[in-house]
Amino acid sequence: MKVGGVLFFGTIPGSARTKESKLALPSTEKNAEATRALSLSTIAFTACFAAWTIFSIIGIRIKGEMGLSEAEFGLLVGTPVLTGSLVRLVLGVWTDRLGGRIVFTGTMLAAALATFLLSLAQSYPMMLIAALGVGLAGGSFAVGVAYVSRFYPANKQGTALGVFGVGNVGASVTTFLAPLVLVAFGWQAVAQIWAVALAAIAIAFWFLAKDDPVIRERKSTGGKVRSFAEEFAPLRNLQVWRFSLYYFFAFGAFVALALWLPRYLIEVYGFDIQTAGIIAAFYSVPASIFRALGGHLSDRFGARAVMYWVLVVSAVATFLLAIPQTEIVMSGVNGPIVFDIAIGAVGFVALIFVLGFFMSFGKAAVYKHIPVYYPQSVGAVGGLVGMIGGLGGFILPILFGVLNDITGVWTSCFMLLFAIVLGALVWMHLAVRKIEADSASDAVPAPAQ
Repeated sequence: MKVGGVLFFGTIPGSARTKESKLALPSTEKNAEATRALSLSTIAFTACFAAWTIFSIIGIRIKGEMGLSEAEFGLLVGTPVLTGSLVRLVLGVWTDRLGGRIVFTGTMLAAALATFLLSLAQSYPMMLIAALGVGLAGGSFAVGVAYVSRFYPANKQGTALGVFGVGNVGASVTTFLAPLVLVAFGWQAVAQIWAVALAAIAIAFWFLAKDDPVIRERKSTGGKVRSFAEEFAPLRNLQVWRFSLYYFFAFGAFVALALWLPRYLIEVYGFDIQTAGIIAAFYSVPASIFRALGGHLSDRFGARAVMYWVLVVSAVATFLLAIPQTEIVMSGVNGPIVFDIAIGAVGFVALIFVLGFFMSFGKAAVYKHIPVYYPQSVGAVGGLVGMIGGLGGFILPILFGVLNDITGVWTSCFMLLFAIVLGALVWMHLAVRKIEADSASDAVPAPAQ
């Protein structure tokens, strides 16, 4: 079903002009309202993502000052990622029930308070408690998806949610700016400045944003809020968990690689920390910005087609990246002949950028599916899918380290990603074939009696 508006151009004489202007005005106002909601939500999500990833910079200084072990440091850095993932389901449902304006504002203010209190923490347990609150910023993604999708028709939701997802670039904002503030004023100043900025954006969002159309209609008609059983009913569908696996790779692996790449580049290719950090930052920027293009392509060609391309290209890229440096010795006429099989630094960087590019498309394609299949449960379904994806960003770096210890092979992380992508591709193909078979059987006319 296509949803569209009617636009009127030119000068219409007489009374017809007044009549048709009145018809055009609601559509114009609706478009302006949707653009305002998308713009404000994208800015807010960028700020939230910047706060959510703050430990990627200040955590290193905290580790040195407090003498934290590797395990303690890993727990501190991972806590916001974990809590930001787990809370997405709850925040998504609250957004469906209460509206994005109040939930988004409350989430940002709570995260800002926790970020500021982090700067006052004097012990490791206090920092962990503050990190739990900082993690709320990561849950804002589910709020924005449920809020923004209600302003757009189905044929434009992919593009809109893709633009909103560009807020992932907040990680690069922290990567670029936080080191400058840290060197000049200390890590406490980073936390305080980020907290004040987030609180200011929260206040601006409250005054500039409006309730979404569903909440306004509910308030005007006195409609009842759906029960929690109805909210969570779609989560019983296997299809929702299939979408979650897609996002576990597209988003979870993206976050995991953004955290893992600096160390990988240093250990495998001998880059210094500054160069490795810059490459990792530039990996994050395109993988965030091109999400909007992925949303547009999903609207134009269909999310299923885009997802096929994402998984196929990702399977090829991860397979090539998984090939370990290998030395083959053959007995030749004049002695041993040695063949070296390895991906050089330039080839690795090129492949990782291709992977990140298609991951950005995948993130958009997954969230194009959700409002189409579950228009009344975007908060719950989007929250669950976002939660699983976020958990990927927490679990995968741990698994990367475990595989390194077990195999002693650095490329084992890409072996794991290849297995995940291949599993998702096979599951998707089998599910699509079943859908097509069911559709074909329904289309066959019944035999004449």
